[in-house]
Amino acid sequence: MSTKEQDLEAYLSANSKPESQVLYELARYTNLNTFNPRMVSGHIQGKLFEMIVHMVNPKRVLEIGTFTGYSAICIASALSDNAILDTIEVNDELEDTARTFFDKSGLSSKINLHIGSALEIVPKLPFSYQLAYIDGDKREYPNYFNLVLPKVEPGGFIIADNVLWNGKVTDKNCNDLHTKAINEFNQMVTTDTRVDNVLLPIRDGLMLIRKL
Repeated sequence: MSTKEQDLEAYLSANSKPESQVLYELARYTNLNTFNPRMVSGHIQGKLFEMIVHMVNPKRVLEIGTFTGYSAICIASALSDNAILDTIEVNDELEDTARTFFDKSGLSSKINLHIGSALEIVPKLPFSYQLAYIDGDKREYPNYFNLVLPKVEPGGFIIADNVLWNGKVTDKNCNDLHTKAINEFNQMVTTDTRVDNVLLPIRDGLMLIRKL
């Protein structure tokens, strides 16, 4: 990240409500103890998720890709009474960290953590959702979309993260599986008549999708 980008990030944080102490501790722990700490949602994106949850007021939310739990805590913190988040993480080595910080946040009663492949877990979940957040294996984004869309109620929303993939989506020389899958996903969503969508240049790109 360039100095200008760091200055802009600092400005955004300074002019947004601060993250909670638990989220600050989780972000710091993630930066010090995980292989790819950039995967954490972070302050600004986390606040955006809180705002979206307040606006949508979902009764049930689905998340694919828990990581260390930052986004899950942001989402759960904005849920109304009796609302639930189902969050799925394929890496069982992250389970203890996520559960520890869910407990610290006081929100564990609102969060159901599922460990395993979302491709296997999502079809077995007997619920409908008003909001879903996709941030799992980028190679599976097209499959995630096909699995999640039927679970989302009409008028509900799907948010997909990392849809700009560090700018690789516009680089015709990038032929890796991740970039190909992200491009396929973006085109799939944009041409799907069942949804409305907008791609936002927030962090690494957020696709906001509304089911018609």
